[in-house]
Amino acid sequence: MLRIILGAGGAVLTAAIVALNLSPIGQIYLPSATGIVAKQMCSLTWVSGLAPDRAKSLYLDPLLGGADSVLSYSIDEENREVSASLLGLFWTQRAVWRDGLGCTLVHGGHDFDPELEVPIARDFMPMQLDWEHREAVFDTEALDAAMASAFDKNHEDGRGTLGIAVLHQGHLVAELYASGASRETRFHGWSMTKSVIATLAGSLAQDGGLDIRAEGEIPALAAVGDPRLDAITIEALLRMTGGLAIAELNNGTDPNSQMLFTQSDMPHFAATRQRLHAPGEHWQYMSGNTILASDALQRRLGDTLPEQVTALRARIFEPLDIYSAILEPGENGVFQGSSYMYATAQDWARLCQLYLDNGVVDGRRILPEDWYGIVAEPTPNSGGGYGMGFWLPTEATGLPPETIMMSGFQGQWGYVMPEQELVIVRFGATLGVSSRSGRLAREVVAALQAPASAPAD
Repeated sequence: MLRIILGAGGAVLTAAIVALNLSPIGQIYLPSATGIVAKQMCSLTWVSGLAPDRAKSLYLDPLLGGADSVLSYSIDEENREVSASLLGLFWTQRAVWRDGLGCTLVHGGHDFDPELEVPIARDFMPMQLDWEHREAVFDTEALDAAMASAFDKNHEDGRGTLGIAVLHQGHLVAELYASGASRETRFHGWSMTKSVIATLAGSLAQDGGLDIRAEGEIPALAAVGDPRLDAITIEALLRMTGGLAIAELNNGTDPNSQMLFTQSDMPHFAATRQRLHAPGEHWQYMSGNTILASDALQRRLGDTLPEQVTALRARIFEPLDIYSAILEPGENGVFQGSSYMYATAQDWARLCQLYLDNGVVDGRRILPEDWYGIVAEPTPNSGGGYGMGFWLPTEATGLPPETIMMSGFQGQWGYVMPEQELVIVRFGATLGVSSRSGRLAREVVAALQAPASAPAD
């Protein structure tokens, strides 16, 4: 009888385990949980340069809630790898760091070369504060007060601000960092990365080799074999009007979580989702759109990942003296263009400054002359709040109407204000409370005095 009872119990347990593995919890939720732990701990440790304990407490513990007690991770310093699992045994995920490429979740679905490296040509080039310019143009007491008020008071309000930098007319006029971060820290931009991909599209369009409105230009969609998908353009994807079922709900069981943390080939996953709307018909913010666009654009940069990384740097980053930027690829080598670029606050600000300078640096045109207008044109059905890879201010924000904004999960922001000639970037680990970044931007604008008082360069 005991054997029968034990056998029946074992059968029930086995059936329960199989059912769990086949459910959304086992297929998406738990792998997403271990995946984000492995990926973030890897990137925040070796790309951002944060102490592991601080990285976990800042970025991950608020996300995991009580689940952090059953999710464990281990760091392999020698091989630069992080593994994470449930109870140290189940749903193990592994992220691997490579020089110049950052960290990648490795699922085993593609050939992955852990030895591949594409080192950055030189170290980060910091700007120095232009004291004369800031004194001439700003009420400096008001500017400093705006910066200070953006940080937590004794860590009481949970905003988790980590770094801010402000440029005026290209001059660094203010920067401030929390303990444990500095001007050398590479901050995770999350969805600010979408603006980088829109910038890459502009660079390719400037060469005359890309028409963002041309049909049939998305290889991952062409591989599906559905002629209706040919109508989805680069522009439709960057404007979030691709019409595919790649919902981004941030609940751990949505298609976006499944794509980011369980898939070896993210573009293929996005391309094979159900078609819900004709392109341009329906606006819905979904990272899978940008993943498809990123793949299509990356293929125009070269035949191999090292060639593509080198070309990206030469096109956009190096002309702007950006040497900290790392755009991480997925396991199959495709840039994770929706979410995974890291750079210092100053280098993110330099990228924003390109838009203030109308796409020109040192006399060289990088973006088409009308590119600012294109990315700032409101996308139909977005409520006026989204352009092309950039967010736009609504009346409720109180921001200048010409502003365009990079924005990312956990309170990452980049404000470009052409009338005020201002760039403001803010980075943090904010969850469940307002980052108050809009207030920071308004207070910096309020601290700006008459532009005519600016000293001549």
